[in-house]
Amino acid sequence: MSSQSPPGGPSSSPQRPKPRVAVVFGGRSSEHAISVITAGAVLNAIDRERYEVLPIGITADGRWALTADAPERMAITDRRLPAVDDLAESDSGGVLLPVTAGSREVVYTEPGAVPKVLGDVDVVFPVLHGPYGEDGTLQGLLELSGIPYVGSGVLSSAIGMDKEYMKRVFTSFGLSVGPYTVVRPREEERDPAGVRARLTEFANRHGWPLFVKPSRAGSSMGISRVNGPEDLDEAIAEARRHDPKIIVEAMVRGREIECGVLEFEEGPRASVPAEIPPTTSHDFYDFEAKYIDSAEGIVPAPLSAEESERVRGLAVRAFEAASCEGLVRADFFLTEDGRFVINEINTMPGFTPISMYPRMWQESGVGYPELVDTLIRAALRRPTGLR
Repeated sequence: MSSQSPPGGPSSSPQRPKPRVAVVFGGRSSEHAISVITAGAVLNAIDRERYEVLPIGITADGRWALTADAPERMAITDRRLPAVDDLAESDSGGVLLPVTAGSREVVYTEPGAVPKVLGDVDVVFPVLHGPYGEDGTLQGLLELSGIPYVGSGVLSSAIGMDKEYMKRVFTSFGLSVGPYTVVRPREEERDPAGVRARLTEFANRHGWPLFVKPSRAGSSMGISRVNGPEDLDEAIAEARRHDPKIIVEAMVRGREIECGVLEFEEGPRASVPAEIPPTTSHDFYDFEAKYIDSAEGIVPAPLSAEESERVRGLAVRAFEAASCEGLVRADFFLTEDGRFVINEINTMPGFTPISMYPRMWQESGVGYPELVDTLIRAALRRPTGLR
């Protein structure tokens, strides 16, 4: 066994004084770039006096790569999105997690070379967004390996990714959701005309516009606002570029309110809420508004004390309804009649410098480095396996 590390990799040590955190980012989903940006912010915030750090990027085609620990290269530059391939130490090397529970030894391999041991990993901080990372798939791999990780477990991650089943869970726990319908892949493939007719009838019942979304995507990827039946085909095609299953939601007229939930040692707590004001340059709070044009949210939201307390309580209820762990951003509509309607939760919300989740906690008295540290410590406290 060699103690030599590949370029950029830490050498193994039998007596490490600090826990080693593997920050895993990138991934195969359409949210690859946002994950890289989030990783840059997390790497920049981790206290290097307290933790060792091992950055591991997953390329868009699924290769696990050892990457540079270079947060400054993980940002949007001149509207250009970053990618793991730009950060990888090589174009062929791969990182292997342990496949046996009880072993936390991570190995780096290059074609034709002897595998090199990177040492043990104490906790994984997965900052992947979307399918193949945020949806329970990576969480299942880490459970098999017996490695603690930041964030929700397999079931909660899957619920948080699939907007249909998320809404079913919320409804069963008495949380109010807006009108929606689901178009499954076989239905769209076998009877597209029937699907259009059903969606038009849904709109006639609940009103235009509709929002056509991939059922299992985030960062507002693939979402279209549809003002009439003539726009349905294009919207469905766009959503299906990201997910063969789509969800169609009626417009809920009201203010957009968000709230962060964070797991402390004594249990989950909610941040001050924020408001996403209507945009003038975008039809809705879409990907470009969030990440390219940096649309500003209002933190804290201008709510009454009663409204603020109520939405914070609902955010914690949503967190617990889906059996979440670590963190959640819960998104609501505050309707004209004073009801809070939950739109969705995000079990790994964006951590970019302009993201709402860290901004809400900053306003709540938890700065970015403390937020990252709280999440890592929560993961280290939790056992893997059934809990």
